[in-house]
Amino acid sequence: MALADPGLGPRLAGRAAIVTGAARGQGEAIARLFVQHGAGVVMGDILDEELHRAAQSIGAGAVPVHLDVTDETAWAGAVARCESEFGGVDVLVNNAGVVAVGTVAQTPLVEYRRVVEVNQVGCFLGMKAVVAAMRRRGGGSIVNTSSVAGLQGGAGVIAYTASKWAVRGMTRAAAVELGGDGIRVNSIHPGIIDTPMINGPEFASVDRSAHVASLPAGRIGQPGDVAWMALFLASTESSYCTGSEFVVDGGSTCGARR
Repeated sequence: MALADPGLGPRLAGRAAIVTGAARGQGEAIARLFVQHGAGVVMGDILDEELHRAAQSIGAGAVPVHLDVTDETAWAGAVARCESEFGGVDVLVNNAGVVAVGTVAQTPLVEYRRVVEVNQVGCFLGMKAVVAAMRRRGGGSIVNTSSVAGLQGGAGVIAYTASKWAVRGMTRAAAVELGGDGIRVNSIHPGIIDTPMINGPEFASVDRSAHVASLPAGRIGQPGDVAWMALFLASTESSYCTGSEFVVDGGSTCGARR
């Protein structure tokens, strides 16, 4: 669901962005909104067919690039492509992520490491990869996708929770380190968002209706809800925001609806 434009005009005119996990869900919504607001966007993902379809549907300004976020060499290629296509890198949205269902006792080490590699190491490599390019532009904005699982504990998703807490910490550390370069670093903490991730086979037996009904907002979140927050953080409207956590959860961390 796309939310109504508040009518502030193009907010990323002339900017260049890299968005990961952009083939579908939140990443696609972010890339689409960024292009609508004047940015050139390198869309990164490993789901090549879906990625190219998404980029084609967005149109001019969207460039699909195969990007495994755990591969440092692939990151260098994505940054080089963004600079060659759009003249630089102003924004990075580290959105790619995976989930694994399992308790502390049940989760195999190989599965734990897989989640950490994508969600945590991928985020680290993305930030590392864009620093020099953003310095050449005189600054930039990095937006890291964490989760409400990075704000509180959650049973049955130990690896995911660990990785999202790590993203929260890395965001703050990077904000301190890069502030002098004019590079802002913030994190987004989505709650339950209607994306392919939560509709995957891992959650086939989960009845979300009671949880959604209990949310103060009274509805499940949509990718557009997260995209608008990412747009705010990518734009100059958030120029005094860095090292901060922005929650997009329909009020789930506040308590249940009465």
